[in-house]
Amino acid sequence: MTQQLPEYPSALALGLSIAALQLDPVDLLECCLQRARESSGVFISLTADRARAEAEAARLRARAGCRLGPLDGVPVAWKDLFDIRGSITTAGSRIFAEAEPAPADATVVRQAAGAGVVSMGKTNLTELAYSGLGLNPHFGTPLNPHDASAPRIPGGSSSGSAVAVATGCAAIGVATDTAGSIRIPAAFNGLVGFKTSSARHSRAGVFALSQTLDSLGPIARTVQDCVLFEACMSGRAGDLPEPALPGACRIVLDETVLDETVLGEPGVAPAVRDNLEKAVAQLQQQGFIVQRRRLQSVAMVRDLIASAGWLGAAEAYTEHRLLLQSDKAALLDPRVRARLLAAASMPVEAVVSLYQQRIRLQQQLAAELDGAALLLPTVAHTAPLLAPLQASADVFARVNLATLRLTMIGSYLDLPTFALPTGTDADGQHSSMQISLPTGEDDRLIRMALGVERALNNESRGK
Repeated sequence: MTQQLPEYPSALALGLSIAALQLDPVDLLECCLQRARESSGVFISLTADRARAEAEAARLRARAGCRLGPLDGVPVAWKDLFDIRGSITTAGSRIFAEAEPAPADATVVRQAAGAGVVSMGKTNLTELAYSGLGLNPHFGTPLNPHDASAPRIPGGSSSGSAVAVATGCAAIGVATDTAGSIRIPAAFNGLVGFKTSSARHSRAGVFALSQTLDSLGPIARTVQDCVLFEACMSGRAGDLPEPALPGACRIVLDETVLDETVLGEPGVAPAVRDNLEKAVAQLQQQGFIVQRRRLQSVAMVRDLIASAGWLGAAEAYTEHRLLLQSDKAALLDPRVRARLLAAASMPVEAVVSLYQQRIRLQQQLAAELDGAALLLPTVAHTAPLLAPLQASADVFARVNLATLRLTMIGSYLDLPTFALPTGTDADGQHSSMQISLPTGEDDRLIRMALGVERALNNESRGK
């Protein structure tokens, strides 16, 4: 009989318990597999045989005192865009459900295995990773676990990866982010998400949506967990870097975003704004320097996307053009198919303009920040109810755009970004903030995010 999985604060805590021989990684895995089987819509497939072999090897290493890293033996779930040898990569689509199994691991899967993590299965997602809401009519929609009274969306596209962590099926959910697909489900599930710069990790063996916007990263319970696992993805497992000192960290909150209105209503929901303001006050009390000002580059990015369109849409259409022209297109989720086809009419000059202005706006933001980090809400609202989105394609399209509105900024500019929970609203739904640095500054962002997490934890304990 499988033992009961103990409550745990983090993947690192599990790793420390394994190292101290207080927790058997094989027993831990069996608990996670059991939870995964009992879940609904969270996993598309389980790689139980591989996972058991990896957990047994981790057990032997722990007993011999020769572990491969701090997460050796910890169960990890991979979004079903990552190739795992011998497993079919479906991309959340029935079209690929009968494809040939992957002949080899994706590069990041192989490197994480070298750090001893246990790959337990492949998680559900929006079909082709093309929505910020997380609905999937083919494999079921994994429900947000934070409201038992009425089903709410999990956020997407990495819905299963986030819900797997939130429900204790896995300690880490590995995901991709093209317009917000790590940060949004992390936000709606009260978790931490780390979107890395697009060039930081190899995407070999990862199903593509957008060649220039796709990025990889983890979803977990803490910044520490994300940092430790992200290092595993690069094959450089090791200790945590030192957090940045509060006095050395400057943060710019773009207050224009907080103050705007949309159709006469607050552009940011009051609970999301209030929770962000509380987090800012806590950071300031701990010594962080927070400035409030309008960033012209952020405003220009938002205006450009509104006028020219979304670069990721053009690239997604190009990536899947042949599929859309085939008989198999009828098998796609109609909401996904409609969004992909809509990009076919984007004017060439608009797409070229998006490419040309991207580098200039990246440089402008870096100059405006002048070494500071950008702070924004992750999503302007908390998790919406599922039923209205299933009932109306128009409501789905409107809410999807509203959900992606603030994460698209960082994706277009290729900003490494942490999404961090800030609290809950009256319905118990989670809000989140995102902290970003210019493209390529992932290592500096890691140290800053560790410092932010430490400061918020210290403040919550009254220190």
